[in-house]
Amino acid sequence: MKKSKIIISLVLAMAMAASLKFCHQEQIPRPDLDLPLAPQMTEIIDVNSIPNLPPKNTFLAEGVNPMPHGEPAQQDVTAIAGPIDISKRLSEGDITYVHLGPGYFGAFTSNVYPNGKRILWANGVNGLYKLDEETYEIYDHFETPVSGTYNQEWANEFTAKLNKNNGATGIPTAIKAMSPLKDLSGVYIMVGKNNWVYIADNDGLITAYGDAIKNDPTSEIVIKATFQLPPEASGPSVGMNMTFDGWIIIPAENGYLAAVSSDLTEYRIIRLKHADTEDISTQGVGYGWVRNSAAIDDAGGIYLASRNHMHKVVWTGDRFSVDESDGAWTAKYRNGTGNGTGATPSLMGFGEEDKFVVITDGDIRMNVTLFWREGIPENWQSLPDAPSRRIAGQAPVNMGELNIEDIQTEQSVVVAGYGAMVVNNRPRNVPFFFPKKGRALSVLIGPFGNNPKFQPFGVQKFQWNPQAMRLEQAWVNTKVSSPNGVPWVSLGSNHVYFIGARDNEWTLEALDWNKGQSTFHYIIGDQKYNSLYSGINIDDEGRIFYGTLWGFARLNS
Repeated sequence: MKKSKIIISLVLAMAMAASLKFCHQEQIPRPDLDLPLAPQMTEIIDVNSIPNLPPKNTFLAEGVNPMPHGEPAQQDVTAIAGPIDISKRLSEGDITYVHLGPGYFGAFTSNVYPNGKRILWANGVNGLYKLDEETYEIYDHFETPVSGTYNQEWANEFTAKLNKNNGATGIPTAIKAMSPLKDLSGVYIMVGKNNWVYIADNDGLITAYGDAIKNDPTSEIVIKATFQLPPEASGPSVGMNMTFDGWIIIPAENGYLAAVSSDLTEYRIIRLKHADTEDISTQGVGYGWVRNSAAIDDAGGIYLASRNHMHKVVWTGDRFSVDESDGAWTAKYRNGTGNGTGATPSLMGFGEEDKFVVITDGDIRMNVTLFWREGIPENWQSLPDAPSRRIAGQAPVNMGELNIEDIQTEQSVVVAGYGAMVVNNRPRNVPFFFPKKGRALSVLIGPFGNNPKFQPFGVQKFQWNPQAMRLEQAWVNTKVSSPNGVPWVSLGSNHVYFIGARDNEWTLEALDWNKGQSTFHYIIGDQKYNSLYSGINIDDEGRIFYGTLWGFARLNS
């Protein structure tokens, strides 16, 4: 889940005249990127033979999705079985939908209440909502000053316009439709075991919300506590996570890392290595020195990426440490663009498995990159063209036969077992007057991601081979598209699911996780069901739910 970074560098398109001419995706020769493609897997490893899931953080609510990416390891995976079905068009009765407003990238689950109910918390431009998990009835709404502006009538108007024209001449409409996201503050949200909902805003203020009446899910939303980060750590936060002893972890764009106690009364702070020697200036919205959230393991390891380095900071229970003697490290990664990675780190390997932290790097054609999370094996030899011996795998992403030279993503790598999957988010075509690179392309894969002229194709999975000790290509599927959403893996059904598009309509796509073959898809519908950079999740009943253009939807079929 990305914050407003993907949002609106759209002003770049404001002054552009509309046109229907297109240019095909340019191929950029980059000799330095001609790394050998990871060898084809010599053996397909059954993911079910590697069943280890990340350990449960008991300081989070026990619901299926108490935080972005599901849990501190940031894998986007669950053991719950997702749907297995035939391809079909869903009817309105197959979909539960609620209008909330712009910028609702996820909904986060509470504990079970004494009456057996669970609620969903969702925060966006219109404020914080509390919903019944089953019916999507709105129990309460903590409003923002703009709440009345972006109502159902407003949403219907823009949905109709985008349905009518999602081509080059519709770009001004897309810009207007996405413009409310400039008012978005508090993208990162997390539900604690105390049923408090924590939100960090763009000015370093952390607010905890909860029920006015304890154990009453229908009671109004009230503020439980607030905490203002010190000036050096204030400004845009780029994530939120929780340690396994209950401290809230918040990285800032400028390289400060804060830990705040769950009652919002204490804090600790540290600055990452290289923050005092590198240029840490923000390179546009969402392109700070640190761009993404952190992953956390159950031993106190906190993993986050700056513009040129992957960092492991160790939480001791009372303080941060960047000392190697405590297990901390810093490792350089490839960064041909100069912007750094667009991915939140994901953890791979638990128990007796090989242990890694995974990102896509900052090269023009990004590489899926694995770092040894703990000690580096004594006999380990540095990989060719890898800038650090700590890098265990470095596989260029090319989407197979598409052979894309210029490919970057603003999404986490989806990890399950030893598998790591990425999607193509580069538009298939770009209008001739439009920037061919950069954040402006988010216009084309956001509101227009279902248009076959722009729609990106390609999903690629890599797999760590523990016997050969190398990262290998598992499969590529060039026939499916994940324009702007974050996929989710179900180990229970051995499938990966994501919101795709076919023939100008939004779909649910289901692929076999081991083989990459499409098994079925649902046709969901028009722009009302655009995922617009949201991730999908699987609830306790195995149903898919996700954030949409103006609200939230669950697929009941």
